[in-house]
Amino acid sequence: MAKKRRRVSTEPEETYEFVPPEFDEREFLLKDQYGTKILMLTTALAISIGFIASCIQKFTGLWQIGIILIFLVIIAFKQFFTLLKFRVDLMDNKMLFGNYILFFFLSLGIWIVFLNPPFA
Repeated sequence: MAKKRRRVSTEPEETYEFVPPEFDEREFLLKDQYGTKILMLTTALAISIGFIASCIQKFTGLWQIGIILIFLVIIAFKQFFTLLKFRVDLMDNKMLFGNYILFFFLSLGIWIVFLNPPFA
């Protein structure tokens, strides 16, 4: 008589154990504090450049100069941080891109605010 074949074969189960990577809390906190300092500096710079751009537009009537000024500051961002003794190599690209976007929109917002009647 023929043997019956087993259709389901039992394979040995693999044992997988998750090993979390090492987490350096001190390094994480220092990097977070460093990012906060750069964010505050970016905010202060955006407010001042927005104010300067609004003054330029009030006195010359040319809004193009303000836009060029904002883009020139964005281009010179890394050099500006290097002048102030910040280490640009510690900042990742995501942080830099976020600071560029924040600077652009905050400076445009301050520019618009200072062009309107309560401040004009």
